[in-house]
Amino acid sequence: MHILGVSCFYHDAAAALVKDGELVCSAEEERFSRKKHDYSFPRQAISFCLDFAGIKNSGLDYVVFHEKPFRKFERILKTSISTYPAGSLVFAEAIKNWFSEKLWIKEILRDHLSIPEDKILFLEHHLSHAASSFYCSPFPEAAILTIDGVGEWATGTLGIGRDNKITILKQQRFPHSLGLLYSAFTSFLGFEINEGEYKVMGMAPYGTPRFADKILEHLIHIYPDGSFALDMKYFAFSYSMRQSYSKKFEQLFGRPRELGKDFFTAQSGFPLYFGDKPSDFEKQCAENQYYADIAASIQKVTEEILLRQACFLYETTRVKKICLAGGVVLNSVANGRLLREGPFDELFIHPAPGDSGAATGAALYVHHALCKPQKRFTLENAYWGKEYSNEEIRRFLEDNKINFTCCDNPHELVNTTVETIISGKVVGWFQGRFELGPRALGNRSILADPRNANMKDIVNLKIKFRETFRPFAPVILEEELENFFETKGNKAQYPLRFMLFVLPLKANKRAHIPAVDHCGTGRVQTIREDWNPLYYQLVKTFGEKTGVPILLNTSFNLKGEPIVNSPENAYNTFRQSGLDRLVMGNFIIDKERDEKNT
Repeated sequence: MHILGVSCFYHDAAAALVKDGELVCSAEEERFSRKKHDYSFPRQAISFCLDFAGIKNSGLDYVVFHEKPFRKFERILKTSISTYPAGSLVFAEAIKNWFSEKLWIKEILRDHLSIPEDKILFLEHHLSHAASSFYCSPFPEAAILTIDGVGEWATGTLGIGRDNKITILKQQRFPHSLGLLYSAFTSFLGFEINEGEYKVMGMAPYGTPRFADKILEHLIHIYPDGSFALDMKYFAFSYSMRQSYSKKFEQLFGRPRELGKDFFTAQSGFPLYFGDKPSDFEKQCAENQYYADIAASIQKVTEEILLRQACFLYETTRVKKICLAGGVVLNSVANGRLLREGPFDELFIHPAPGDSGAATGAALYVHHALCKPQKRFTLENAYWGKEYSNEEIRRFLEDNKINFTCCDNPHELVNTTVETIISGKVVGWFQGRFELGPRALGNRSILADPRNANMKDIVNLKIKFRETFRPFAPVILEEELENFFETKGNKAQYPLRFMLFVLPLKANKRAHIPAVDHCGTGRVQTIREDWNPLYYQLVKTFGEKTGVPILLNTSFNLKGEPIVNSPENAYNTFRQSGLDRLVMGNFIIDKERDEKNT
């Protein structure tokens, strides 16, 4: 049985194909369209899934959409009416957008795939989230927590999964949303909503949470079970398309930080790629410190709510394993704290816990509901995207007259790449199937030496051009994790392989890996040889040569672009950036040699 899951029209659009209960492939539309966070109908991602599986449209047994559009439209209409006249602009925009496309999902799927309407199904948004985590986990029984901005009406759910069944026990409803609360602060702090939340998380360690009490006193009331109520006088997201917080919010917290303005504090430093240090550096540091303290405060409140909900869920279910999903679960700092302080022994998080992963969840839910299988699928890695063979890579290089060296021996390929990194150069690493989700996990990565304290600035200056407070990730052999990070015996947790936990660095190891030290922590990725043999050998060999079994890993993309998909994408990024070497499959392209050729 082939089931196609689809998500689109709000956040990252994606498609996923499940065959007889096993995930076959999944990809976000942005990787093909090259439009970051592309939320349009995922035509190219669907085509990839069908082509990869070698089936036609007629080979699909069911197509399932990750939410219920009419119920979502009902919420938008009722909210617009209840906030009239302030919500009239939202109403007008909703009518235009929904009547042009969003209400006709069934017809769009029917026409695009040429399949009968009785094969097209719809699942509730948060049920898709829950299924994406539980049905991909190794747990026969688990508590389930989902948290995001908003689905149809729900903004979060508490549930339990047993074998083939998911039961939702409680739900938080719009407008009371942890995701939208965090997004309001994201906007206030000068970042783009649905893009800059992770920047707030990265900014938070440079501040102190001295405004947490103010948030709790004025903005939100938290109940013993972790549910909460927002004071809507401080928010505008229910009636404004342009502003998520109100004038009253500004009266409470002051002037918003200027959108796009460089952020730096005395602790973070002033990186070279910002240009000349301003004459009023100390004054700007003080101003930025205020905003860092606000970031620290909303981060702390978010963590406290997550912990309280998780503890209540454990008290309700008495199950020691938990599955998490929803966009808020990309907050890897909160996840790490739940791992260390929460009541659960094991956690599972899908590598794409937001809407793109909901496509997988929707498809798996239908399979389990219809087939009730005895054996469950487990998502062991995140490599579910498109792959390019060595023949395809060679053809691209030769067709474009690009100088390259071919290295068919994997041992030699690893050794020469390690020597390049040790020499202080930065490498683009392009191998196998691209990753599902927002993290580069070793198949579309930029790699560098974590021992070099200047490597943060070097990578940013050459390639990323991003804020100095944003961390680079340490990728480490799973068996070495406890030698460098505080894990409390949790080195085999699944989210670690998906880069979804931030862990404290051991104090005596910080000086060994300064380029991936983010205020004493690291957003870790662990690897095993059976998940990704070449990547594993690369890190292992670097460790054997240096004594540090860790590499700096960041996503292979330029600022504002999606992570690369194809050889053409990778080479263009290589050419437009300061990458020193590109390794694609068995082929090595060096910048100096490439530039001489052109």
